[in-house]
Amino acid sequence: MDRAAPEQIHSLLMDAVRATGLLQPDQAVPGTSLSLSQSFALHELDSGDALSQRELAARLRLEKSTVSRMVAELERRGLLVRERDPANRRFFLLRLTDEGRALHRGMAADLRGRFARWVAGMDPAERDGLLVGLPALVRVIRAGAAGAGAPGDRDATA
Repeated sequence: MDRAAPEQIHSLLMDAVRATGLLQPDQAVPGTSLSLSQSFALHELDSGDALSQRELAARLRLEKSTVSRMVAELERRGLLVRERDPANRRFFLLRLTDEGRALHRGMAADLRGRFARWVAGMDPAERDGLLVGLPALVRVIRAGAAGAGAPGDRDATA
């Protein structure tokens, strides 16, 4: 492996985060005051059946205490509700409210538009390379994080 490749990938990923506005809370999700984690939570909750806080934490790869605070804030804002789990009344399931679902769907439409514009600016070879390389990078990141046994790969530094 070329010794410069890891540094180049690191630099490119940092540039991509900056270029997309993810470091700017008011630009990460235009028109909302949601954090990136909250946005991902809405996505997960709009992708199927209701989830427990534990399931949401696992999907987001966040600590349970972090998700607990985030859920409380989303509930306070009227974007989700906690309902008793009919299978086990000791637990709660999380569901989006109509307002939460509408907010997520608007954000998703905006992001699809952004990605369409970005991808349209690439030539076919660049798009093909990204479609091969990006899933491979995600795969090895997940494999490393799974081996660490932690919610995220804490060995990575910015």
